[in-house]
Order: sequence, then structure tokens, then C-alpha cells
Amino acid sequence: MNRIMASARTEFVIAFRNRWITIAVAMMVLFSLVLSAAGSAPTGALGVDKLSVTVASLTSLTVYLVPLVALLLSFDAIAGEIERGTLSLVLTYPVSRAALILGKFTAHLAILAIAVAAGYGIAAITAMAADPDAIRGVPALLRLFWTSILLGATFIGIGYGISAFARRPGAAAGLVIGLWLVLIVLYDLGLLAAIVADDGGKFTTDYFPLLLLGNPADAFRIYNLAVSDAAASATGLTGAANSIPPVHALISILVWPIVATTIAWLTFRKVTP
Repeated sequence: MNRIMASARTEFVIAFRNRWITIAVAMMVLFSLVLSAAGSAPTGALGVDKLSVTVASLTSLTVYLVPLVALLLSFDAIAGEIERGTLSLVLTYPVSRAALILGKFTAHLAILAIAVAAGYGIAAITAMAADPDAIRGVPALLRLFWTSILLGATFIGIGYGISAFARRPGAAAGLVIGLWLVLIVLYDLGLLAAIVADDGGKFTTDYFPLLLLGNPADAFRIYNLAVSDAAASATGLTGAANSIPPVHALISILVWPIVATTIAWLTFRKVTP
């Protein structure tokens, strides 16, 4: 544990020096403020408090922004060490590769948690200042927070795996951006095209829910929509959210970080500096 924490402290200091913490916090705060201001319009029509509607907007933001921030934090974690020649030195110390990965993971997850907490906190303060009933939306905001951290943990693990596989920061950067586009943008478009082509057939009824759960970003979105009536109403995805039991989406959210980090560790084991 001491070795893991030592690695985490080192990685945290490096991230702070490279302004990654400032960048991540600034991104989350800026977009949260914009969505908080824009999300006040439908509150009257939906009959819910402002914070609950803001949480619905933040859910859509999180699906895009948190994986991107997580990948940007992690893509250089191993490839950068290889290119700078520091990995050979680090591996001469009495620290296992698993401890090194877990240390980096702890530091990057802490940075992501700080950024998400800052963004959501600003959104909550703004909502409560405008609506006295916004306190009712705090449980939904807390649920969104911890599921966002789990989503970020998944993509941090994925970023490590890509970093170890690519072995060069430039190649790793290209791969993580491509993966982000595929999983976050193109994946849902492909599913939509398949549903239209299937026209209510076996793919729509049997395979579509499984494919949604197989994507951590979709599992995150479906879970938060399924347990929040305000979110489902605000986004128009009530049918999709209700077609999958929330517990199935929650299991996917909980399992993916373990799977991603394990794959990253297995890939890192094969890296020779």
C-alpha cells in the first residue's frame, strides 16, 4: 500500500505541475455552468425542481466529457514513461507493475473526482440560488457523481491499456481519440441505424439491450435515466431507459472499471522498456 501511495503522490505532483488538474477543473466548471443556466427553461413544464433538470443535462455532458478527460489523463501514463526513459528506472525499484498501475490509477481518479466535484458543486450552487426547492435534487446529483467516477475509472483503465499497447505518446493520443469517437459518438449512431434497418425484429428485441449494456457510456446513461424521471422526460429517452432493468446497467457500471484496469495491467506486464 505504501508503494501504491508513493506512486500516486508522484503522479499527482506531475499532473499538478503539468496543469492537468487546472485544465480538468476548468472544463467541468465551465460546461456545468453553461448547462445549469440552459437547464432552467423546462422546469416549469416538467414540474420538477431546477437541480433535477440540471442533473438531466449534466448526465448528457458527463457521457461526453468525463471519458474524454479520463483518456487525456491516462494516455501518456505508460507510453510517456517509455519515451522519456524513466520506466526502466522505475522498474528497478522494489515496486511491482501492479502497484505502479494502481498508484497511477489512484492519482488520476482523484484528479477526475476533484474536477467532477467542482463542476457539479458549481451547478448545484447555481440551481439552489435560483430555486429554493432545488434541495430535492441533491440525491440525484450524488448518484450522478459516484456513477461519473465509475465511468471515469473505466476510461482511465482503457487509457492505460492503450498507452501500454501503443508505447509512444503520439500513437496513444491518436488511438484514445479514435476510441472516444467510436464508443461515445459512432457507437450509438450505429445502433440507431441497425434499429431502423431491423424494423422491430430480433436485433431490436434481443441484441440491442445487450449492446447498450456492453458500452460503459451507454450503461451509465441508461442507469441514470432509469432511476430519474426528470432525466428521462428531459431527454426523451424514457422508452430506452425503461427497456433495461436499472440493476443490469448498474452491474455494467460496476464491472467495467475492474475489467478495464485488469486488461491494462495484463498489457503492461508485456511491456519491455
